[in-house]
Amino acid sequence: MMTRRLISSGSTFEAEIGYSRAVVEGDWIFVSGTTGFDYATMTISDDLLEQAEQCFKNIESALRQAGSGLQDIVRVTYVLPNAADFELCWPVFRQYLGKVRPAAMMISAGLSDPRMRIEIQVTARKSS
Repeated sequence: MMTRRLISSGSTFEAEIGYSRAVVEGDWIFVSGTTGFDYATMTISDDLLEQAEQCFKNIESALRQAGSGLQDIVRVTYVLPNAADFELCWPVFRQYLGKVRPAAMMISAGLSDPRMRIEIQVTARKSS
């Protein structure tokens, strides 16, 4: 029987909205859409690339709590309000996932807070 485990970042958003930073189901880890907020200070940079970096730091933290890491990511979805910003982020994406090369998708859509310039969601599978 699989056990479901919820991972929290401590973000106030999780309790207010009713979701988990990540859900572990067997070997699978589903990380919610993650923005560039620094959850320790609940601040967000105005800079797109700093936000992208913080997204990956937040994702990496959730994966570590789940007993995994960035190397286990199999799918990534990028959401940016401004599609033209996507290419600007490629160096950050390569830095964190260049060797992993997960299946990927980019969506251009509005985000819930106008300060947010990027949101990243991943699915990972724990290595054996």
